[in-house]
Order: sequence, then C-alpha cells, then structure tokens
Amino acid sequence: MKLYPLFAALTDRTVLVVGGGDVAERKSAALLAAGARVRVGSPALNARLAGWAADGRIAHLPGAFSDEWLDDVWLVIAATDNADVNRRVAAAAHARRIWANVVDDAALSSFHVPAVVDRAPLIVAISSGGAAPMLARWLRERLEILLDHALGPLAMLLQRKRGAIRARHRDLRERRSFYERLFASRIWQSLRSANTAAAERELNRTLSQSQIQTGSVALVGAGPGDPGLLTLRALRLLNEADVILHDRLVDPAILDLARRDAQRIEVGKESGQHHTTQEQIHALLLAHARSGRRVVRLKGGDPFVFGRGGEELEFLRTHDVPYEVVPGITAALACAAYAGVPLTHRDHAQSVRFVTAHCKASLDTLDWRALAAERQTLAIYMGVAQLQTLRDQLITHGRAPDTPFALIENGTRPQQRVITGILANLPEQQRKHAVRSPALLILGEVAGLATKLAWFGENVEELLRAA
Repeated sequence: MKLYPLFAALTDRTVLVVGGGDVAERKSAALLAAGARVRVGSPALNARLAGWAADGRIAHLPGAFSDEWLDDVWLVIAATDNADVNRRVAAAAHARRIWANVVDDAALSSFHVPAVVDRAPLIVAISSGGAAPMLARWLRERLEILLDHALGPLAMLLQRKRGAIRARHRDLRERRSFYERLFASRIWQSLRSANTAAAERELNRTLSQSQIQTGSVALVGAGPGDPGLLTLRALRLLNEADVILHDRLVDPAILDLARRDAQRIEVGKESGQHHTTQEQIHALLLAHARSGRRVVRLKGGDPFVFGRGGEELEFLRTHDVPYEVVPGITAALACAAYAGVPLTHRDHAQSVRFVTAHCKASLDTLDWRALAAERQTLAIYMGVAQLQTLRDQLITHGRAPDTPFALIENGTRPQQRVITGILANLPEQQRKHAVRSPALLILGEVAGLATKLAWFGENVEELLRAA
C-alpha cells in the first residue's frame, strides 16, 4: 500500500482514543504533546490515564464504545485488545468519514501512525504502510543517531529570521547558497551549547557576507579501529565533509561511513617512513579550507593524545581558519577494555601513565625512575620497535622483571591479538609472535588480569595461553 504522507495540525482539535491500557496511554501522550484535546473511551483506565483524567488533561468516556463518542472528533485511534471493538470503531469512523487508526491492523486503518524522530519543530516520520513496522522502528533508531539534536533549535532560529533571509537573498539560488554556507558554519557549536544568542550572531554574520564561501576544519578522533566506537559527532562530520585527510591507520570500515563523494587523502606517517610531513599536512588543511571546503582531519585514537592535534590547531588558529575538535576514544582505553585489562584497579594500580616510544629521541626524554615505580600502569604507544630498550631501562631503574605485560596488536579490530608475559621476556615474546604496528603495550600488575577477564574470542585466548 502506498500512502500519501502528511502532518496533521491537531492543536485544540478533538481526538478520540478507544482503550484504557498502556498502548492507549502512549497514543494519548503523543496526542497531548501535539496540542490535541484528547478523549479516552474505556470501561477502565490505567493509573496514568486515570491521573490525567483527574487533573483534566484528558476527558474520560466510561463504558463500552458507542457511536456518539465520535461526535465532533477529527480522528480516532482504536487501541483496545478486543478485535471486535476495534472493528466497530473503524467501521463507525469510516461511515462518518473520520480518519481512523487501529493499532497493529493496517487493513482497518485509514491512516498510519509513523515512527518519529522528534527534533521539534523538525519532525521526521517513517512508515512502512503497515507492512513492516519493526523495520520502520529500526530505521528510526538509525536516524536518531545521525540527526543532530541541534536541528530543532536551528529550525526555530531560521523561522524567526526567515523574513530577513528572504529580503537579503530574493533569488532562490542565492538563498540556497546562503543556507549551504550557514550549515557549514560554526552555528552548530553554539546551538549544541544552547547559546542561541551566539547562534543568531553567526547567522547574521553569514547573512551579511558576500557569496565567497569560508571553509572549515574539524579535527576528528577516529578511535582505535572499531567503527562502533566512533562518536555521533564524528559520524555526522564524516557525512558532511568535502575532504578527508586521514591517518594511515584509520580503519577502512570507518572511511566507508563517510560521504561517498568526499575526497580522501591519506597523510599517514609510519616509523621511519614519513610519507607526508607535518608541514605538508598543514598546507593541505589551509588550501582546502581557503577554497571553501569542509575538511575533516581524521586521526586514529584521539587528536590530542600523541596525535599532533595541538600543533594543527595552533596552525589553523594562526591562519584564521574556523575549526572544531571532536574527541575520540584513545587506544589505551579501548584496547585495554577489549583485552580485559582495567587500567586502574584498587588492588593493583592507583594511577596510569600514557607514554609514547616511537623513536630513540622520545625514549631519551622519559623519566625512567618514575616509570619504574610499582603499583602503576604504563600504557605505551608506538613502542614495538623499542621493546628491548624499554625492557632494559625499566628493569635497570627498579621495575620487577616479573611485572606482567599485555601487548595488544590491532586493538578493537576483528584481527586483534593479545600477547601476555612478563617484562623480562617482553622482546622475545614480540619476536616469537611477530607482533607488528599498530600495537599498544600495557605494563603493570593489571596486565595479569587479561587471561582472566578477556572476552574477545578463542583465537586470542589460545595466544594468551601460549604466551
């Protein structure tokens, strides 16, 4: 059945709900939120409906359904558990040409209540025409994730400013260009923080500009690999981006979530093989932003944890490029969780240190005596090539040779491997199992819990036992 979609204005219009149970309650609540005058007809009401009747929010029609209940009604919903009653309601409504919905009975219904994504005054409704209501609900759940909650406040702001926008841009193409520039501006950040005054200033600024587009850059954390760990804001920006500058280690499954026609540029670095220098990355960010494009700088993990996000932010600010930062789940948190390793534990570790060890120069700057202290967890990034030095320095400065470690390769991804052992044999275990980057080293008493708490699959459990 192909339905004609429409939205009904029910403010101060009478709607009848037949039924007094939980389903009738849900339908009544939605109608009340739309401003309708709600009559509920039923021999008895559940507790909440009874409370609404007592305080005058709804009118209760007691007893069995009667055709007179339909007097002056604009539409009716049959929500009883009695099929005969529901059929009588539908037939009586049809005879009076009143729109009727019978819950879970598409054949008897002359209108259908859709699954709704509410960003009032913006409303998104999904209907399968009664063919597959669970599919419509599933799609609603997906859209709830994708659609920004700032859409409602934005719609209200645009409603207030509609006259000014039409007066400034009388040509339809000009108006479309204005809206494209506005939607790519910083107005979203103000609306998300409920700063409507700042949002209106941004709208007025965009309204006064010429047609030259201003680009922007978002520094986005992609997390350690599992696309399910991407934040909602990151996902939205990927779907808005014109250009994506991404690290080498960003999982392809995450890039697959981006807008299909977005330009993708790999700017990855690898130990000893800097395919793109930081200066070249800065130049690309500036060039694309100044050409009016929305740029996403997509970084593995979190942009501000060993990701040079601070350097890129300083560069953008120096060159007056609009920017925002979207945090990502950093590798230490996610890899530890997927490996069953709590980074802190009341019985084993009261603190955790994040350390980078990607080259000898970085190792020379570390406070080895502090790192060798007991009852703390070390989360060591980019250290695969330096495990021999790490082991020797930590033991030399007092860390016990039997301190447990967990070496996590491709953390959170389907091919994740976890190698466990003790500090004394760390380099040998890495060579034995041919562990390669990307890999995170967790060192400390908590790493010994990996064999007890891991939940990620038989192949990894075998590696744990072998180690």
